[in-house]
Amino acid sequence: MTADVPLTRESFRRLHPISTSRPVSQVPDRVWTDEDWDRIRRGYHARDMDEKWNVFVEGDVLLMHRSWTGHGVYEASFAPVTGGGRKIASAVVEADRERYRSMGDAYDCLMMELIISAIVLGEPAAELRAGLVELTAQASGDQNLPSGVVQHSVLGLRSGS
Repeated sequence: MTADVPLTRESFRRLHPISTSRPVSQVPDRVWTDEDWDRIRRGYHARDMDEKWNVFVEGDVLLMHRSWTGHGVYEASFAPVTGGGRKIASAVVEADRERYRSMGDAYDCLMMELIISAIVLGEPAAELRAGLVELTAQASGDQNLPSGVVQHSVLGLRSGS
């Protein structure tokens, strides 16, 4: 759900902060434009049960929470870049395996960028989606995972939506 007024912690029914944080050693290289950052700062509120993420910003930190449980999964700290735009300077992920089962830093890096790009900004993000399916297949050992099922189960998005 896009908003003209930025979403805040109070915009959501229940949120739980990350209980045990672990630094993510690999963060996206992408530089988001000032226009992108303005849109990212407005956040995203899951519209229905199929959507998996609620996203909002506090200061320069983007917080990404699972919509059903309210558990915080990612916190990405953004910093301005010389010449304009912003990039993720550092990030943490939930390390409590009861709350989130990380598949490693490469997966978490991709997931953060995919949540921002495909969910918050509404971009097609075809390469990121393909990377998600590939990393999930590698982790599961099943090279025949249906792309749409992977995307929907992790992002709440169907292929190409």
